[in-house]
Amino acid sequence: MALKYISEWQQAEPKYNDLHFEIVDELVEVERADAHDYWYVPTFYLGEKKLHEGGIYRDEVKVLLDEVLR
Repeated sequence: MALKYISEWQQAEPKYNDLHFEIVDELVEVERADAHDYWYVPTFYLGEKKLHEGGIYRDEVKVLLDEVLR
């Protein structure tokens, strides 16, 4: 759902189109995923700072996108 919400916000507000996300598949990139402190997905980081962990709603995604743009 988080990816869907990101896409929806990018379509609604072009200012989000230049944001780059690295998606780590914990089943494929086990070592990389284990290097991060998380229990639930999705988990969003900005650099080393954890911004969000766990279930997320559409409006919460907008808050995260705005945080990244600051």
